[in-house]
Amino acid sequence: MQTLAQHLSSQGIQAPLAQLLTTLADTSKAISHAVRHGALAGVLGATEQENVQGETQKKLDVITNDMLKEALTADSTVRGLASEEEDHIVEVGQSGDFLVCFDPLDGSSNIDINSLVGTIFSVLPAPQGELSEQSFLQPGRQQVAAGYVLYGPSTMLALTTGQGVQLFTLNPETNEYLLTNEAMSISKDTAEFAINMSNQRFWEAPMQTYIADLLLGKIGPREKSFNMRWIAAMVGDVHRVLSRGGLFTYPTDNKNPEKPYKLRLMYEANPMSFLVEQAGGKASTGYETIMDIQPSEIHQRVAVILGSANEVDACLEYHGQDYSEEPSL
Repeated sequence: MQTLAQHLSSQGIQAPLAQLLTTLADTSKAISHAVRHGALAGVLGATEQENVQGETQKKLDVITNDMLKEALTADSTVRGLASEEEDHIVEVGQSGDFLVCFDPLDGSSNIDINSLVGTIFSVLPAPQGELSEQSFLQPGRQQVAAGYVLYGPSTMLALTTGQGVQLFTLNPETNEYLLTNEAMSISKDTAEFAINMSNQRFWEAPMQTYIADLLLGKIGPREKSFNMRWIAAMVGDVHRVLSRGGLFTYPTDNKNPEKPYKLRLMYEANPMSFLVEQAGGKASTGYETIMDIQPSEIHQRVAVILGSANEVDACLEYHGQDYSEEPSL
């Protein structure tokens, strides 16, 4: 099996990007170690702090953010970074080629129950001139690389540089990432979906009707049975989609009118959309393609519908309809 370094070399990845991806991979190994030690290392539980999103930070949120921040600051290819856990962008160099956006520990609500968590990252080209928040506000199409690390029974790295999606598994004996799937592919059709059903009453009419039709199974208009899965960590749910197809969505809702969306464009939606599209899937908000969105601020949130191409299209057909009345399940 190829190591990550061997794969990057064989794909002709330029040295600066290869260096940055190696830094991210090496840091994820240290994060995996910290996650696996859990209560033994005293890293479980919450802090008394909130992040810029108004969410209570877990201890591991802070620890993993600091680990990535330190490693990226020391990497000469990085000019600046933006993190879900940082209020503002962080300038780390004067001449680096890249900007890095990341969610240091996606699914951190799962930490204390020993369930799936992961790291998501997005790499953008660093523009010329003075660095500012505006420098980061590039559409997802500008990404030069994206990926995630899943800290599960095995630690896995899913990566794209625009040449498909490769999956690497961390060998615990050698501490090396080895290529275990050279071309991840999402089936066009599926009978599986992932959504937080507890928010059903808050969804827009198109999503309510779409999910209601899925739940009707063979006796409904879709005329086939669907299974629902929900890990409560985007990184885990998207990994399942990449591994065996499916549809994942965190749609618009009106539970809190000031925050109609849950997922962050720069740290979650864009990198996951890049991976999904490179694996043959689709990613949309319901009304526009995610990677075509022009970001307005680094902590911007969006609705997300992604996965198997034909099922995403089916969901989008509902969003193109005119609903004069709210449906009921």
